[in-house]
Amino acid sequence: MPKARIMGRSPRWCAEIRVEDRHMDDLKSTRICDIIREHEDVLRELRRLATEIARAACLISSALKSGRKLLLCGNGGSAADAQHIAAELVGRFGRERMALAAVALNENSAVLTALGNDYGFAHVFARQVEALGERGDVLIALSTSGRSQNVLLACDAARNKGMYILGLTGEDGGDLKNRCDLCLCVPSRSTPRIQEMHILIGHILCELVEQALC
Repeated sequence: MPKARIMGRSPRWCAEIRVEDRHMDDLKSTRICDIIREHEDVLRELRRLATEIARAACLISSALKSGRKLLLCGNGGSAADAQHIAAELVGRFGRERMALAAVALNENSAVLTALGNDYGFAHVFARQVEALGERGDVLIALSTSGRSQNVLLACDAARNKGMYILGLTGEDGGDLKNRCDLCLCVPSRSTPRIQEMHILIGHILCELVEQALC
C-alpha cells in the first residue's frame, strides 16, 4: 500500500519538481554567467602584473640554480595552492628535468598540530621557516587578504633568516605587501577570483622556472 500511494503521487510530484528545476536552472545559468564574467574581468586585469610575474620567476630560478630551495605557506585554499605549486616543481610541469627543491609548510599534519598545540596556530609556519630556511632561499607566502597572522609571522622569520619573500595576495596587499621583496596583488577583492588567479600565476611561474632551468 505505501508503495502504491507513492507511485500514485509520482506524476504530480515529478511535474512540480520539473517546474521548480526549470526555474532553478534559469537562476543558476544567470549566476554561472556572472561568475565567468567576473573571472574574465579579473583575468584581463591580471595582464598588468606580467612584468612582476616575470621578475618572480627570475627570483625563484636564480635561487634554485644556486642550490637554494623554495618554501611555501598558506591557509585553506591557499594551502592547497602551496602544495600544488610545490608538487609541480618537485615532480614535473611540462617536461622531463631534474627535481626542484620546493616544500609546502602545511603538508605535515604532525608538525602543524604539534606546533599549533605548543606554540599557537599563529606560529605554525614561522617555526618551520626557522628550522628549514636558509639565507638565499625563497618563501612564497599566499594569503588572499594579506592579513593571515601565521603567514605574516612566517615572513618575519624568513626576513630574519636572510630569505627572499614573494607574496601572492589580493587587491590592496594587506599587511603582507610591506613584508615582501615582491608582492603579486591580484586586482580583486573576491576570495574565489583571487585564488583562481593565484593558481594561474603558480602555473606560469612553474613553466617559466622550468624553462629557465632546462
